[in-house]
Amino acid sequence: MKENGIVFIGPNPHAIAAMGDKIESKKAAAAANVSTVPGFLGVIEDAGHAVKIADEIGYPVMIKASAGGGGKGMRVANSRDEVAEGFDRGKSEAKSSFGDDRVFIEKFIVNPRHIEIQVLGDKHGNVIFLGERECSIQRRNQKVIEEAPSPLLDEETRRKMGAQAVALAKAVNYDSAGTVEFVAGQDKSFFFLEMNTRLQVEHPVTELITGIDLVEQMIRVAAGEPLAIKQSDVHLRGWAVESRIYAEDPFRNFLPSTGRLVKYRPPAEGHVDGVTVRNDTGVCEGGEISIFYDPMIAKLVTHAGDRATAIEAQARALDEFYIDGIRHNIPFLSSLMQHERWKATQLSTSFIADEYPNGFQPLIAQGESAHVLASVAAAIDHVHNERKRQISGQMRTQRMVNFLRERAVMLGDVRHDVVIDDGDGGLLVRFEDNSAHAHRLVSDWSPGEPVWRGRVDEDAVAVHVRPILNGFALAWRGVSVDVRVYTRREAELAALMPAKKVADTSKVLLCPMPGLVKALFVSQGQKVSAGDALCIVEAMKMENVLRAERDLTIGKLLAAEGDSLAVDAVIMEFA
Repeated sequence: MKENGIVFIGPNPHAIAAMGDKIESKKAAAAANVSTVPGFLGVIEDAGHAVKIADEIGYPVMIKASAGGGGKGMRVANSRDEVAEGFDRGKSEAKSSFGDDRVFIEKFIVNPRHIEIQVLGDKHGNVIFLGERECSIQRRNQKVIEEAPSPLLDEETRRKMGAQAVALAKAVNYDSAGTVEFVAGQDKSFFFLEMNTRLQVEHPVTELITGIDLVEQMIRVAAGEPLAIKQSDVHLRGWAVESRIYAEDPFRNFLPSTGRLVKYRPPAEGHVDGVTVRNDTGVCEGGEISIFYDPMIAKLVTHAGDRATAIEAQARALDEFYIDGIRHNIPFLSSLMQHERWKATQLSTSFIADEYPNGFQPLIAQGESAHVLASVAAAIDHVHNERKRQISGQMRTQRMVNFLRERAVMLGDVRHDVVIDDGDGGLLVRFEDNSAHAHRLVSDWSPGEPVWRGRVDEDAVAVHVRPILNGFALAWRGVSVDVRVYTRREAELAALMPAKKVADTSKVLLCPMPGLVKALFVSQGQKVSAGDALCIVEAMKMENVLRAERDLTIGKLLAAEGDSLAVDAVIMEFA
């Protein structure tokens, strides 16, 4: 490119070669006196060699792709068997994702936090760091929530980490924006993980707390300008939180989801009352989400004067972010924003595994959330009824008014009897229970809008509204519930209807997500034991091993290696 007068916006080839390979970057870090995690950086011959190395390092260990990123080719192993399988799966994923199947093994730090330092260098030997980001909320080694600054670090630790990041960048003559990643203990000890020689997904949180446009700086550096910013010019202001919006089903253990974005309505961006909302995305309504790419479809960022306000702003923005046509993780992100451990900054990379060991289930509508959702449901139903009355030309007799006022709101199986009255420019929803709750709702919502926006008492509220048979599904602050609004007589009759039977799937293996059958390990008539691997399904470059939940015999195989399957497609039957 240089011979043709083309300038690459990014670091020089030498820096990319030195830091882009995780094995070589660790060697360079050690040479620059940067703290590194104990591990083996040589060529690993086979699974047996990997087991021997892990035995010497001590368990648990982390198997990582040398050319990798985004959690691809990465496995935590707690035993010899897990090392052997993790080595094979890691090499396969690394080959599929990066065209390079080399992996290395290092000590896995228990209960760690993931903190990274943003560096910026120019072509004149100047390098500075722009504070840190914490990315400890992860699942399958992929970041889910980022924030800046880190609630773990004090000023002294920040300065030490920044000094090591700058030393490493200078050692390889780094001349652009880049990120030096560290794993940190709860005691603020830290070890070098890797360096990303690019602009990272989570760079907006750094831009918002520093006021520095990283893309602009990369362009200026590429043009040969010296940095106009000195280390003393870097000041961290306020707090920023970023949520990654993924095309995945949180109710199926975060497995990938594909399909068309039938509706894609992000929240309004801008700066209002000291709060900034920013949404970085590369998709649009009507676009297709396929199995061939990473599941991230947007990153939603909020910035405010302090962490608590930034989190509350993030929760509101998630409430306003509506996606339909695919499964997505917004319900999980909304729930996480309410989580007391997250609010209390008690973080680690095992946070999701610790707090959601059986997967994520939506929060239950109870207490305040039940009253808010029931009130909104009653208001939505009231608007629908008023519209129908106007279309049909019905006269507003007193009998009709009384009929429209009394409603039974079913939040799932829980009934709330309410009375609706006009009140001070809005609706007054009164609950006929022992709570004596009454809420005033003001909104200009109209039928067909996917988000109900308005005020419930004095609070601004945004609730997702999706039509379902004879009702609508509502979602707010991590609570998701199917709602039906009845007259009192309809509610009595509905209670008499028999419950729908759930299909028996105990004798079949269903594909848990859209994907490609990468491997089949069993044949017809074969007996397998609980825990045995049945097959591998690959989606979005991640290999998912499906295992037998009990001792069984394989009946009929209905899929073959290389088949592309839809979610819930039958892979095999059991005898």
